[in-house]
Parts: sequence; C-alpha cells; structure tokens
Amino acid sequence: MASDSPESLMALCTDYCLRNLEGTLCYLLDNETLRLHPDIFLPSEICDKLVNEYVELVKTDSIFEPHESFFTLFSDPRSTRLARIHLREHIVQDQDLEAIRKQDLVELYLTNCEKLTAKSLQTLVSFSHTLISLSLFGCCNIFYEEENPGGCEDDCLVNPTRQVLVKDFTFEGFSRLRFLNLGRLIEGVNVETLLRPLASLAALDLSGIQLNDVGFLTQWKDSLVSLVLYNMDLSEEHIQVIAQLRKLRHLDISRDHLSSYYKFKLTRRVLNLFVENLVNLTSLDISGHTMLENCTIPSMEEKMGQTSIEPAKSSIAPFRGLKRPLQFLGLFETSLCRLTHIPAYKVSGDKNEEQVLNAIEAYTEHRPEITSRAINLLFDIARIERCSQLLRALQLVITALKCHKDDKNIQVTGSAALFYLTNSEYRMEQSVKLRRQVIQVVLNGMESYQEVTVQRNCCLTLCNFSIPEELEFQYRRVNELLLNILNQSRQDESIQRIAVHLCNALVCQVDNDHKEAVGKMGFVMTMLKLIQKKLADKTCDQVMEFSWSALWNITDETPDNCEMFLNYSGMKLFLECLKEFPEKQELHRNMLGLLGNVAEVKELRPQLMTSQFISVFSNLLESKADGIEVSYNACGVLSHIMFDGPEAWGICEPHREEVVKRMWAAIQSWDINSRRNINYRSFEPILRLLPQGISPVSQHWATWALYNLVSVYPDKYCPLLIKEGGIPLLKDMIKMASARQETKEMARKVIEHCSNFKEENMDTSR
Repeated sequence: MASDSPESLMALCTDYCLRNLEGTLCYLLDNETLRLHPDIFLPSEICDKLVNEYVELVKTDSIFEPHESFFTLFSDPRSTRLARIHLREHIVQDQDLEAIRKQDLVELYLTNCEKLTAKSLQTLVSFSHTLISLSLFGCCNIFYEEENPGGCEDDCLVNPTRQVLVKDFTFEGFSRLRFLNLGRLIEGVNVETLLRPLASLAALDLSGIQLNDVGFLTQWKDSLVSLVLYNMDLSEEHIQVIAQLRKLRHLDISRDHLSSYYKFKLTRRVLNLFVENLVNLTSLDISGHTMLENCTIPSMEEKMGQTSIEPAKSSIAPFRGLKRPLQFLGLFETSLCRLTHIPAYKVSGDKNEEQVLNAIEAYTEHRPEITSRAINLLFDIARIERCSQLLRALQLVITALKCHKDDKNIQVTGSAALFYLTNSEYRMEQSVKLRRQVIQVVLNGMESYQEVTVQRNCCLTLCNFSIPEELEFQYRRVNELLLNILNQSRQDESIQRIAVHLCNALVCQVDNDHKEAVGKMGFVMTMLKLIQKKLADKTCDQVMEFSWSALWNITDETPDNCEMFLNYSGMKLFLECLKEFPEKQELHRNMLGLLGNVAEVKELRPQLMTSQFISVFSNLLESKADGIEVSYNACGVLSHIMFDGPEAWGICEPHREEVVKRMWAAIQSWDINSRRNINYRSFEPILRLLPQGISPVSQHWATWALYNLVSVYPDKYCPLLIKEGGIPLLKDMIKMASARQETKEMARKVIEHCSNFKEENMDTSR
C-alpha cells in the first residue's frame, strides 16, 4: 500500500502561512497591500518554498485566494532571500518580477508566462550576476513591448497600442549562466545574437524553434552537455554540427509527428554518426521520427535469447557501437520501441506499460501534445489489462492533470485513465493521501471544463470513492460542482444520471449541518426542477427516482429543507407523480419517506392537513408496493399528524376515526420480520410518539417500528435504541392506562430483545 505518512512540518507550515498570511507573516497596509512584519527574516530555503507553493496553490486550488501584492513581500533581501523559484502561466506578471529584482536568484524557471513582456527582459538583467539556470519556455510575449503609434498620451484614447519585437536584447553580462531553456521562442528573435555573449553554456533547450543554421552551437563544443532540439526541422547541416558537440551527454532531437510535416528522416548513418562521435552520450531521444531505412538486425537474430540491454546484443544495429547502455532512450511513436533488445535502462515508447509510463514522466512538463497520447495508451492498459505500476501511474496522471489544467486533451485522457486506476480492484493499494489528490484533480477538471466528456469522466471517477466519507474534505465544493452540472439548460442524460446519483449519496449519512448547508446552495430546488422536467416528459427513470431519494435524504431531521420542499411546490409534484406513475413502487417509497420527514416537523404539519393529502396517505396504507415500505411510510406520516390531537384535525373528510381504523388495520397486516429498505440514524422522531396518550395508534406504529428493527437488525438498532434512552420510555409507556394491550406486549418484546443483546455482547474477559 502507498505511504500514508503525514506531510512534513515544513510543508504543513508553508501551506498554513500561505492560507493565513495576515495572521502569520504579514499585515495589511491601507487595507489592501500586504507587508511583512518588521521583525521577520526568512532564509532562501523558506522563501523559495513559499513562492513555489504559492504558484502551485493559485494554479490548482480554486478555493485559494491570490494576493496582488504577494511578490512585494520578497522585495527586500535584508528580510527575505530568494534563490530558486519556478513561476508558471498567468500567475506572474511584469510587476511581480520587478518586485523581486533585488534578489540574487540562482535559478529562475518561467514556464508559459504569457503575460510577461519586454519589461521583464530588463528585470532579468538585475539577476545577471548570479543567475546560473534560466527557463523562458513558452513566454511568447517576453520579447514584445507595447508601442503607442501616436506618440502622445491623447492618441492612446483613439489608437490602440501595438506590439513591437525587441531585437537588441542579448544575454550580455550573464556570466554565470549555464542552463538555458528558450523553448517555443517567438519567430523574429535572432537566437545566435541573443546567445553569443554566453561563454560556457552547459545545457540549451531550443524546442519548437526553426533554425536553418545552428553552426553557432560549436562555440560551446567544449562545455555543452545537454541539447534539446524538439520539433526543429533538421537537415544534414544540423546533424554535422551536432556531431561536433562531443561533450554531449543528453541529446533530444525528437518531434511530434502529428504537429507538422518534417522533411528530415533518420537513417542508419545518422545514428552511427552519433554513436561514433558522441561517446559521452547517456541519454538520446529520437521519438516521433520516421526511419528512412531499416536500422534493425535480422528478425531471426533479434528474437534469440533473453531480453538484454547490452549494446552488443542490440536489436538496433547502430547502437551496437555504444560502450555502455544508455540511461534513457526516447523511442515514443517509433517502430524501434517494439524491438526485443534495446540498449537502455529506461525507454519511452508504446510497447508496454513501463515504456508508456516513462513517456508520461519524460514529456509531461513541456510537451502536453505527446503526454496526452501517452496517457491515452495508459488508459487502454488500465482498461484492458491490470496496471502493474499503479502508484506510479496514478502519480504521473495526477501530475499531468495539475500541470496542464487548461489543456482539454490531457483533461479528457487523464480523467478517463483515473476512472480505471481508482476502481475497486486497486483500492487496497492506494493511501488516503493519494486518493485525496485524485479527488482534487478531478474537481479541478470539473471546474475548468463544461465539456461533456470531461464532466462524464470526472463524475464516473468520483463514483469509485466511498461517498460521502472520502469526499467530505471537499464537501461544499463537490456539491456546488454537481449542482452546477444539473442546473445547466442542456444536459447529457448519462451525466445527469451520474450527477444525481452522486448528489443523493452525498446527502446520505451526513450530519445535519452539512445537509442544511447544501440545502442553502439550492439542492432542494434543483431536484424539484429535475422532477418537474421528467414529469413533463412523462418519464420515470433513474434520474426521477434518485431525485426523490436525494430529497428524502436531505430533509431527514432538517426542518429548513423540509420547509423549502413545501415552499417550492413539492406536494404538487408528489401528487402529480403519484397520478402519472401509479405502478412505480420505488418512486412511491422514496416520496413517502420524504413526506415522513416533513411530517416530523410540527410547524409544517398543518400544511399537510388537507382532505386531498390525507385521503392520499390513507389510501396508500393499503399499498403492497415495495413490501411494506410504502404502507409503513404512509402510516408514519399519519402517525405524526395524529400526534397533534383531534383539535388539529381541521378537515371534514375523511373522518379522523376512519383514518385511525385504517392505520390499525395496516399495522396488523405487516410481517414483523420484514426486511427493510430504510436506514435510521436516530430514533428520536419515533421515540417522541411513545410518551403520549393522545394517539394510541401513533404509539403503536412507533412501537412496531422499534420491534421490527431490533428483531431483524439487532446489531445495528439495539445499541442505538439503548443509547438514545428508548428503554425507559418503553417501560413508562407500559404503565400508561391509555396504551393498548397489544402495544404494551410489543414494547416488552423490544425491551427483552435489547436485554438479550446486551447480555450476549457483554465483555466477560478479565
């Protein structure tokens, strides 16, 4: 099973401080600007963690409130020190980098920060004397500045600003810079001029940049150990330059074969050239390439012997010249990954689970287009076979979904994979912490996408969890999302059915505070609208039955929700459903169960006192639908109404005595050993009917209910009855002159059952 160990103290404190900045590290200046308390000094280990975790919370936690002035907390290096920070997407803007310009940053990763403009290029110069590692991956506007064509302030009102490419910026002065990622740099920037001042680059990523001439790379032939040219259309000239970079340990010339047409094709000669010249190579990625000629050994030889990673036995002929196996070989979406003998410890490909997981791991951060296809392969593995590396698979999919919250393809494939990776077959292998992470990314997907496939996948995945227990830590959020789905004007039938099922499960067996909170969110009205729609369509399906069941659950011991049901014309819908679907037994049971909850509220009972309603309840006493459940619930409703006494009987027809007679007849017709489709959390509404002489039939119904439950389900209901003080109430009732003899006899049997249960379960150990 996965580790369920708690988070580190550092992680817990960081999370708490970020969620409570005003109560911990900061105060509000002028009620709007965050300021650090003057007596605080934080080292880089803590500041880095605060900034990086802040970015993660803003990106992945919808409840977390970002602060506009957050980065100003780190403006003064005398009180806060930053060294290594990772900023992503829209979270960071020019003014945020400007706020921390005095820091001596060693590592700065800016990923897909599309709001950064050329103003931030000037801020980068502030870090030039300390910066060792820099990523500008996907910062597509950082080389653009806004220019006002009119040249004066008045013209701004008429002429919109336009973006102008900055061409004079270089990395002059960045003397310590060793690692640089310029992936997806916009066209028009002269890469050679930009990089020329860098004396000794060790790692360079030029993903997605099209360069006809890469000869300038040879200026770092004695220092460059890592080169990434993903999705660059290569030529023979590129290959010759790469072959001169003899210090390379990692080379990535992979491509997305679906994104565009590439003229270049890999040949045996090219691979031989790499093997002969790049003798230090430990990692090579050629994923997505088409092989122009056969690079494999004869099939008979290829299939001989046990699988080996030794270069001498390699199924890929050029790699037989390697001195040692590669640490990593990227072969995703190539035919080579399906060969038997591949000289690498780790291979990305599509042959098996291991290769697919390696692909997801390698490409998640910067290549969502590849990652989504790899996750789709994992989905097929989890669906058809058994996933042997479950925990790794789950963590990788969770990471991908968090990293690419706004990528529809990853959200679709990832949510589908999670459904199969969290099913009951794998339940015992997953920790509480891991399952909570799954729930959070699923809810993120539901929030970000109204698209049918994502919504369906997410709802289905939630069905794999114990509800409400496992969803309680996100209780309000999940209910809001489900109600939002159900309130959409156009609904997919399957999503509607799953969402109603989840709503029903979420309000079953939770405390009343939860039910009241969900009621205030519009739960009751939403369910009634669904019922109304189904009635208009003359359809009684699972959505109709689940909706009534959900109303039954949410009104249990919650008077406010019962009142909402009445105020929103719930009784009208009850009568219409009864008339339209006279044979639907489960529907009748759910509706009568709900009305039993309404009848328990003294202040609401007068609204049930109409000739029409009482006649309906009386007629349902004779119903045989769903065993005794419909008759039992109808009798429960009437028992509470009778409890208010003859003076509350404000109708002429039917007569009270006539209804009482029918109630006695119904109770006497029930089998005391009937197994029940009902779940009591408390006996309080039943017990209040015992100590009274106004309505003996109500007293009898309550006693019968207790006798049935303690007889059929003693382990559950004997302790509950004892705990809630039911035994003294039954004993007092036996002494009452107004109680019927048969009621007293039944009460004695209830007491006897509970007494026997206590004796049988008494702990006699010493």
